[in-house]
Amino acid sequence: MLLGIVITIPMMGLIFAIEWAAGWLTFEGFAWQFDPLGLVIQETAIIFLVFVFVGWNEELLSRGYHLQTLESGLNTFWAVLLSSAVFGVMHLGNPNSESKWFVATGILLAGVFLAFGYLRTRQLWLPIGLHIGWNFFEGSGFGFPVSGLEMYRLTRVTIDGPALWTGGDFGPEAGLVLIPALLLGFALIYAFTRHRTVEQNPLQEENLPPEIFELPE
Repeated sequence: MLLGIVITIPMMGLIFAIEWAAGWLTFEGFAWQFDPLGLVIQETAIIFLVFVFVGWNEELLSRGYHLQTLESGLNTFWAVLLSSAVFGVMHLGNPNSESKWFVATGILLAGVFLAFGYLRTRQLWLPIGLHIGWNFFEGSGFGFPVSGLEMYRLTRVTIDGPALWTGGDFGPEAGLVLIPALLLGFALIYAFTRHRTVEQNPLQEENLPPEIFELPE
C-alpha cells in the first residue's frame, strides 16, 4: 500500500511540471507561508485520513467487487473496461463536471490504471495505496482540484490554461495532461512488480482438491 502511495508522487509531479513549463500554472507559495503551522498540520492530517477512507471504500467496490465479479463471469479485458466505465460514471455527479465526456473518459482511464495495479498483484493493497496517494498528492500535495473537489492545499497554485489540457476546475483527470502521468504510473507499477510471482486466488476451483466439489452421499 505504501508503494502505491509513493508511485503517485512522481505522477502528480509530472503533471505539475508539464503545466508549469507550459505557462499554465503559477506557483504562489506553500500553506505554511499563509497559515499557522498548527492549522496546516491539522488540516493536512484530516484530508489524508479522509482520502484513506475514500481510497479504501472505492477500491473495495470498484476493484474488489465490480472488477472481480465481472472477471469471473466474462474475462479480464471486459471486466477492466466495464468496471472502469462504471467507475467513471460514478464521478459524473461531482462538482465542475460539465464536460461529462472528458470527465467520464479521464476517470475511466484512471480506473484502468488502478485495475492494472490489482492485476499485477492480485491483491487490493496496491490499488488502495495508488488511490489514496493519487487523491492526496493531486489535491493537498500539488494543489490541483481532485475530481472537481477543492480541499486544503499544501501547495498554492493558480491554473490558467486550456481546459482541454488541464481539466479546468475538475482537475487533471478531465484533461489531456493526465495521459503522460498515467503512462509513467503504468511503467512504475510494471517496474516494481516485474519480479513478483502472482499467486492464484486460493478460492478458485482449479486450486482446490476435487473432493470439495463432490456432493455428500
